[in-house]
This record gives sequence, C-alpha cells and structure tokens, in this order.
Amino acid sequence: MNGNNQPTSGNDLARFAGLNTFMRLPAQDSAAGLDVAVLGVPMDIGTSWRSGTRFGPQQVRNESAMIRPYNVQTGAAPFDALQVADIGDIAINTFSLSDSLRIIKEAYAGILSHNVIPLTIGGDHSITLPLLRAAAEKHGPLALVHVDAHADVNDEMFGEKETHGTVFRRAYEEGLIIPSKTYQIGLRGTGYTAEDFTEAQGWGFQHFLAPDLWHKPLTDLGQSITKEIGPDQPVYVTYDIDSLDPAYAPGTGTPEIGGLTTPQALQLIRALRGLNIVAADLVEVSPPYDTSGNTALTGANILYEILCVLPGVAYR
Repeated sequence: MNGNNQPTSGNDLARFAGLNTFMRLPAQDSAAGLDVAVLGVPMDIGTSWRSGTRFGPQQVRNESAMIRPYNVQTGAAPFDALQVADIGDIAINTFSLSDSLRIIKEAYAGILSHNVIPLTIGGDHSITLPLLRAAAEKHGPLALVHVDAHADVNDEMFGEKETHGTVFRRAYEEGLIIPSKTYQIGLRGTGYTAEDFTEAQGWGFQHFLAPDLWHKPLTDLGQSITKEIGPDQPVYVTYDIDSLDPAYAPGTGTPEIGGLTTPQALQLIRALRGLNIVAADLVEVSPPYDTSGNTALTGANILYEILCVLPGVAYR
C-alpha cells in the first residue's frame, strides 16, 4: 500500500458512520498536494422546474459510502496512483444566482491554481458555466463531453442570460469550448422550435439523440469520441443525471422519458479512458424527488467511474 489517501473501509468503520465525504475519503481544506479534489456546489437557484439540487452533494456523498476503491469491472485502482480527497463545498450566496456564479468561478480558479483535477458534485447545471470559465482560463478552450437530456443552449430564460438552460450557448459565445469537439449525448424530449436543436449543430456541436442510442452499447461511441478528441486536448466532462431515463434516475429537476440506461452510462464513461480530462462534474441530482436514494447512488457511481478514467489512474 502506498502513502495515498484511501477510502475508509467498511470493515474498519460501519458505512453509516463517520464523516460524510465522497467515498469516505479524508477531508481537507484545500486542493494543495492533491491529484484529484472532490468538491460540492450545493445550489438550485439556477433551475427552472423542480428544485432540490442544493441537497445533491450531501446525498451523493452519503450514497457513495458503499463504493469500494477497486473497480473489479475495469481493473481501475484510482487510489493506487492518485492522491484524492474531499475538499468540501463552495459557499455560494443562496439568495443570488449572479453572485453565486461569481463566487463559484473565483473559488474554482483558486482550486485550479494547484495542479489538480477537480470533480464537482452539483447543484443544478448552471454551476458548469463558471467552472468552464475558470478551467478555460487555465487550459485554454476545452473539448466538451456533455451527457444530458437537454442541449442547454437557450439564449435566455425569463430574461436571464445565465441559468441551467443557457450554459452551453454562453460557453460557445465566450470561446470556452471548441465547437467541433463538443459532444452532446442523450438529447431528447421537446422544444419550442426546431432551432432549439439545430442552431447549435450549426456552430459545430455534435448531437447524439437518445432514440438513436436506444438498445445499443455506447462503447463504440465513446471510443470514437476519444479518438476524435485525441490524447492531448484538455477535456471537460459534464454529466447531467437527467440523461438517464427517469426509471433509473427519477430524482432530478427536469426529467425526460426515453433516456439512456445505467449500463449505457457506464459503457460511455469507460470508453473515455485515454482522454486528457482536466475537470468534470455530476449535476442535477435532486434528493427530494429521490425517495429510494437510487438517483444519488447512481450519481455517486458515475462520478467514481469518471475518477477511474482520469489520466494517471493505475490498472491491475
């Protein structure tokens, strides 16, 4: 065993006991000395339908207590090579969305001043815009793997330019992402006009609609995306839990029927191995609509799977 942090074993302390950190990892105050920093952004003031994602980080951490350090399905042993800890939550202004987005960006920039890969637990999807702003400041324009039921490319919502439904239009306009290397996977549902779906394709975004993915393994898609992006390009991965069908993830703010399955989620993420992932988030888990805890449990495992494909992970 090396000197890296390890999740507390369920054989040493009952899984329902101890600090509520991701995978029961050690907590620390900053990202100093870490390869990967897990953080929460407990916010839902950017959402337009069902609230509750402010409780997402807490519940995802709680459900992560059952995840063990070795991924028997892929051979990944992330804690063998990476120093990982939970650095707590960003203290947002719960009465102001605009101020919260400023706070998130500044706090995230501070985290990125260290040589670290942040894994963020949301929170509604509006948190991704300030995260992208800070990540692009450090790494330059990013390739984007965006798994979601919604493209989130509205111009405005109720006159507001920065909400959970406008994130990727703002990211495109601000040059934070590379349009030709932006992949939006799992899109479905309804829109106000056809342009809701076609305009972003005109910018260069690549869309993969959920019905076209039904009953298909997503390994080939993930490998194709990995090959197109290449091993050197910095990549941001954002995973909205509503990309999954509500049968798998009912606890979310804007559910859409006809979504991806949990096995497809695992196939897709595992096929991203080899990408230069510099940051990632898991958003839109809403515990008040998640009475069984299954949505948060799924979210916790998706975040773990992303951890398992980060650069530098050891495989046994």
